[in-house]
Amino acid sequence: MSGLRWCRRTTVTLAEELASIDIFVCPNTVARLLHQMGYSLRVNHKQIATTHSPHRNLQFEYLTELRADFQRRRQPVISIDTKKRELVGNFKNPGRRWERQPRRVYDHDFRTDSTGVAIPYGIYDVRHNRGAFIIGVSHDTPAFAAHSIALWWSREGSQRYRRSRQILLLADTGGSNAARTRAWKTELQSQLVDTFGLEVTVAHYPAGASKWNPIEHRLFSALSLNWAGEPLDSYQKILNFVRTTTTRTGLAVTAYFDRRHYPTGLAPSKEEFASVNIRRHDVLPDWNYTISPRM
Repeated sequence: MSGLRWCRRTTVTLAEELASIDIFVCPNTVARLLHQMGYSLRVNHKQIATTHSPHRNLQFEYLTELRADFQRRRQPVISIDTKKRELVGNFKNPGRRWERQPRRVYDHDFRTDSTGVAIPYGIYDVRHNRGAFIIGVSHDTPAFAAHSIALWWSREGSQRYRRSRQILLLADTGGSNAARTRAWKTELQSQLVDTFGLEVTVAHYPAGASKWNPIEHRLFSALSLNWAGEPLDSYQKILNFVRTTTTRTGLAVTAYFDRRHYPTGLAPSKEEFASVNIRRHDVLPDWNYTISPRM
């Protein structure tokens, strides 16, 4: 035998090659023999991390401590992130559904063929297993992220946690709520902290570890399954799919439409950033900090 331990040939091709050396078997027999030897059709597995931080484990341990502390005191623990931007129109949406005939959609995903874009910013209440999506139509900016959280707090959070004056936000290290983005902190200060008199603690997951953020497997996956195979051809349909997303564990989801325009490229001045009332934690201060109301 050669050193080859894999191939892309079909069982039909393998059967034909065996026949060329006077070994006559059918393709089904080839498949059965391959399975008996431990072979099967496999895909690549994304399991090798290239952005490994030496402080990764320490941050996970600190995240566990923060969550336990807030939950023990019955304070809100909120997981946040932006789901993939969607083109609104008759475009292919991955997934399958039971139908007599497949639905015809555009053969290319051209922006010019769409009626706009939908930017779903997700908020997941860990304690109550409740989700919310703010559907934006502009850009995923720190201002949009902060406004989404502020909108959720004014509509739901303040009712659910009437006596709470503290929030723990679990966020990724990148995107509109990135750990190094100054605008994210200034927008939190002005739109959420000062407006509602809240003390907001932010804890970021290490780079490459976003899949452990609860919102990924508790909220995003449920929505993806709910609208799988259905072209998202209107904003109303997107909102309806969000609001009808449920799970057997009791997940309920609300949706809000944000028509505001959020320009990109805006950065706070040094004076604006200096006015943020931020206290960085002793443990990994770049990833963990608390923003308090300004006096």
